[in-house]
Amino acid sequence: MSSTTAIGIDIGGTGIKGAVVDLVTGQFLSDRVKLPTPKGGRPVDIVESTRALLATVSSVAGASALPVGICFPAIVKNGHTMSAANVSDKWIGLAAEKLFQKSLGQPIHFVNDADAAGYAESEFGAAKGVRGVVLMTTLGTGIGTALINDGVLVPNTELGHLQIDGVDHETRAAFSAKEREHLSWDKWASRLQKYYSTLEALFSPDLFIVGGGVSKHHQDFLPLLKLKTPIIPAVHRNNAGILGAAALAVKNLN
Repeated sequence: MSSTTAIGIDIGGTGIKGAVVDLVTGQFLSDRVKLPTPKGGRPVDIVESTRALLATVSSVAGASALPVGICFPAIVKNGHTMSAANVSDKWIGLAAEKLFQKSLGQPIHFVNDADAAGYAESEFGAAKGVRGVVLMTTLGTGIGTALINDGVLVPNTELGHLQIDGVDHETRAAFSAKEREHLSWDKWASRLQKYYSTLEALFSPDLFIVGGGVSKHHQDFLPLLKLKTPIIPAVHRNNAGILGAAALAVKNLN
């Protein structure tokens, strides 16, 4: 296997998943392996589960020497996790990249999960070949964001936390808010309208991409939005983190 092949691992609050990725086609060269995220989300437990998952994924012929990219639900700066979403607070301020490298016994590239998903869409999905500013948003428990300009990722944008009408707007516009408050598509779309209009005013993007599990129902809410900017669903929903982590590993470790 060549430098056009890598392993991507996506660590989330409920599951850890990974696969060998062909970075020319964006296709998986192995089965996607998934393990439950250990209860409590402590660093030592997540690292051990990741080691077990990597051992399984690496059993594919020739995969043991591949670059490894790992994405994680936190702001990542210089290999340190500066926040923690749906995992233990023990991650905050931790030298996570070094911790994983020591446990896994090899260099890895460590990145924010929304950034990995956005990069995957720019390389293999809805933003491939798009010039200018692309804003990827994932609508789930919160709102994750990735900002890409001419194919270059600007890391650690936390635009779900924009203050609109005096509140952190992901608490009102994330998919979890729709479920929690039993909102109709129309009522939820009115909140999304306010959110995307604010992003539009601040960034003048050329394209919005909407990811997260709810994006498979895009026909129920995207047509309700009135924006100047095109807004389209993501292509790689559950696999975007794996794809992006693998692609960024090859980009940064070579």
